[in-house]
Amino acid sequence: MYQIIADETDFLVINKSAKVHFHSQDGTAGVMAQLELDLGIKLYSVHRLDTMTSGLLLFAKSSEAAASFTAKFAAHQVQKYYLALAKGKPKKKQGSIIGDMAKSRRSMYKLLRSTENPAITQFFSQSVADGLRLYLLKPLSGKTHQLRVALASIGVPILGDTLYGGEEADRGYLHAYGLQFELDGHLFEFCCMPSSGAFFVDEAVKNQLQTWSKPEKLEWPKRK
Repeated sequence: MYQIIADETDFLVINKSAKVHFHSQDGTAGVMAQLELDLGIKLYSVHRLDTMTSGLLLFAKSSEAAASFTAKFAAHQVQKYYLALAKGKPKKKQGSIIGDMAKSRRSMYKLLRSTENPAITQFFSQSVADGLRLYLLKPLSGKTHQLRVALASIGVPILGDTLYGGEEADRGYLHAYGLQFELDGHLFEFCCMPSSGAFFVDEAVKNQLQTWSKPEKLEWPKRK
């Protein structure tokens, strides 16, 4: 269900497995409740991952730390990086995907042409097999389903994300890859390779991730 990556005084970072709920449902404990049970401590959520999404997840250990992290997320002072795999040819191979988001049908969201309060996603992509591309994504906002909607909007829904038109697969191929933030004068950086999914553990993906091993050091487009 999870692997502990960092256990600090004020926070905990885990690697959440794919297909694990964040909240408890269907009579089973979600990852947060299971962590609290296993560790015997109270945790505070400051961001979330969809059930299909694996990777880095941050929890605060106190209400004070939670308030600090919430403020950092709101001020875009926590950098997050994700990996995704999708089949097909995107409308553009790198750049930014920008637009307001609105609720659609069947628990889905859609990207609009307007930009009053937009979801902003920067990305790079690289071919890793015939008809399959690996995406490195940097969300500059924290909208529900943002990355899933962003890739679907450029014609390449995430592999395994059938809600948004992705092909059936052994998992939804979205992974929270990197986290970077400052706390009390210290810089924290975490990077976590995906460990599940036949396509994620392919050699071509591993080779490309050597190039993207320090996502914070890449030349991302300037934020307008």
